[in-house]
Amino acid sequence: MSVPRVVIVGRPNVGKSTLLNRLARRRISIVEPSAGVTRDRISVFAEIPTAWQPRNVELIDTGGVGVVDRHDLGPHVDEQIRAALLLADVVLFVVDVREGVCPLDRAVAERLRGFAKPVLVVVNKVEGEKLEWDVDQFYQLGIGDRLLPISAQNGTGLSDLYEALSDALPADTGEAPALKPALRVAVVGRRNAGKSTLVNAIARDERVIVSEIPGTTRDAVDVIVERDGKSFVLIDTAGIRKKGSHEDAVEFYSDVRSHAAIRRADAVLILFDVTRTVSAIEKRLARYVVDHHKTVLLGANKLDLAKDVTPEDFREYLDQELPGLAWAPVSFLSAKEGINVDGTFALLQELHNQALTRVGTGELNRVVQRALTARSPSKKGYRVNVKYVTQVDIAPPTFILFVNDKRLIGKDFLRYLENRFREELPIGEVPVRLILRDKHHAPFEDAS
Repeated sequence: MSVPRVVIVGRPNVGKSTLLNRLARRRISIVEPSAGVTRDRISVFAEIPTAWQPRNVELIDTGGVGVVDRHDLGPHVDEQIRAALLLADVVLFVVDVREGVCPLDRAVAERLRGFAKPVLVVVNKVEGEKLEWDVDQFYQLGIGDRLLPISAQNGTGLSDLYEALSDALPADTGEAPALKPALRVAVVGRRNAGKSTLVNAIARDERVIVSEIPGTTRDAVDVIVERDGKSFVLIDTAGIRKKGSHEDAVEFYSDVRSHAAIRRADAVLILFDVTRTVSAIEKRLARYVVDHHKTVLLGANKLDLAKDVTPEDFREYLDQELPGLAWAPVSFLSAKEGINVDGTFALLQELHNQALTRVGTGELNRVVQRALTARSPSKKGYRVNVKYVTQVDIAPPTFILFVNDKRLIGKDFLRYLENRFREELPIGEVPVRLILRDKHHAPFEDAS
């Protein structure tokens, strides 16, 4: 990629995730005082101010070096750090002024000493004049010739950090890659459905930790994938659990981030384990996706383990359990075996293109007139008159219907109209949003 990568490393609890959130200017990583919250590489595009002009970079947060994980995932975390460093253009080595120089800081310094790319030592949690006197102790780590005291929590000291980053980043080629990806896909589902395995398979890289231990993924991890000169973002999310089953604050925030990932995604892949029955968790996820009018693909994973399940039977089963998503396609795959992984990703792109469809006003009104001829919405002796329809937005395709009195139009007729739109227009597998407008009531009220 032509966007330089800035990798944040350090021992646990020095404020790496807080710094990522500060530099990105939004909450990306979960911040909690307990060690080992971040396990995977968490990346995000951001704009960094420099002396000449803003630079686009990819910020990468990593797990704590030397973390002792209760699920024995420490070696996996360390492998993710190693992979991030291989890709780095600049490294931010974060230390904690309040704790002083620790053995793990020395271990990180040893790892970075002689590193081929620039390493900036960021001394975090410098809040108050008294702590400023303790900054110089980190020179003994023998990394770099300058220390950068900051407070990631309060945002102080960032101007010096930006200046140092500006000097350390590779020369600007003059090209300004777009930060907005071609497509953002949130991969959601309950625990151990195979979400991380699928994300790695699509990315063709071990980007997120895969383990048989439930709850391995804790955060919503953005994985940036390059295809044909375009960037795509796969958002690997923590497995959704029942609200009463959250063991700690981290699991609560994981659940919150999973729902936030759905809201910021262009498309959602709900992943099912075909060897298990559809649960209340997945039904709530489906309802959340429908309520937010998201393009959705139903992924039937672990097909290699379901010897007695046919695609036709599972599709019929999903329609019974999730009637609100009968229009959404199903992709049958095995992420672990690589079966139909590329096909699933291609289908997500096709669905997104459907959601971007614009329909001419003339064609729209002809479809509505044919629908009205086949079935009138009139009721209680009053005649409903649909005067005009026009498209006002995409992703999802959004239509305004100008009517004489929207109180006369019930939800059954609106569902009928949605289905007619899907049948006659090239938007058959994406959500459709209808808005009614008349001269008597609020001008824009969502009817769907």
